[in-house]
Amino acid sequence: MSTYLADSAKDLTVEGPSATFTYRRMGPQGGVPLVLLQRFRATIDWWDPEFLDYLAADHDVIVFDNVGTGYTTGEPRDSLDGFAEGAIEFIEALGLAQVDLLGWSLGGFVAQHVTLHRPDLVRKLIVAGSHPTAWAPGAPPMSERVLGIMAKPGGGDQEDMLYLFYPETATARALGVSHFDHLSTRLTAGAPVVSDAAAGGQLTAATTIQVTPFEQVASELETIKQPVLFANGVHDVMLPAFGSFTAVQHLDNATLVLYSDAGHAFLFQHAKEFTTQVGNFLAG
Repeated sequence: MSTYLADSAKDLTVEGPSATFTYRRMGPQGGVPLVLLQRFRATIDWWDPEFLDYLAADHDVIVFDNVGTGYTTGEPRDSLDGFAEGAIEFIEALGLAQVDLLGWSLGGFVAQHVTLHRPDLVRKLIVAGSHPTAWAPGAPPMSERVLGIMAKPGGGDQEDMLYLFYPETATARALGVSHFDHLSTRLTAGAPVVSDAAAGGQLTAATTIQVTPFEQVASELETIKQPVLFANGVHDVMLPAFGSFTAVQHLDNATLVLYSDAGHAFLFQHAKEFTTQVGNFLAG
C-alpha cells in the first residue's frame, strides 16, 4: 500500500451556526484556498489521496463534510440551495474572504449554486464530472442500471462503483481498482459513512436537475462572470459530457477539457494531468 501525505492530514473542526464542520487542510497556506465539494454518498475519506497530494503540492487545499454528512453534525440538507448554504456557512466559519471551488459530481452542482448565491466569495470555479443544474437538451438520459445502483443502500459494491466511475476497458478498470486501493487507509472500520437520511437528501437534491427548465439554468449561467473550468470523461455514464459542452456555451469565460478514455472519475484516472490543468487554470 502506498503512503500519501493526504492520509496524514488531521481532522479539524470549526463551529458554524447550524453545525460543527469537520475538515482537513493541506498544502502551503497563503493566497486563495481551493475548497473541494464532494460527490453523492461520499465523505472526506473518499477523496483519492494521490489526487490530493498533487493538488496540495502547490495549493492550499481544504476538504470538508457538509452539514449532516459524514463527520459533520447537523440536520442533512435536501436541496442544492441547502447544500450551497452549508458550504457558504463553512467557508465563512473559517473566516475566508474568497476561495476557489472545485466540485465533483453532486459537488459540481453545489459549487455552481454557491457561485450564483455568493459571487463575491468565489474567485474561480472548477466543475468536474458534473453538469449544469438542469439536464441539457439532447443529453442522453441516465440508464436504468445507473439509476438502480444509485438507489442501492450504501451506493452498491465496488463492482457497481467501478461501472459508474470508469470505462469498461482493462486499462481503465485497473486504474479504478488502484483508486479504491488508495482509499483503503482512510476507509477503515468505524469511519463515518453517509447516513440513509443524508443520502436521501442528496438524491432528492440531485434529481431536481431532471425537472428544472434548462432555459432557467442557462440564464443563471450567463450571470456567472468568474473564470470557469468544466472537465469530464467522455465515457461518463452518470452525467454525460454533453452537458458540460452545453454549459460552456452560456458562460462568458469558460474552458472545457475532455478525457477521451475516461468516465466519471477521470480526475483520479488522470490525477497528475488533471491537477496540472487545475494548477494552470488557477494561476492563469
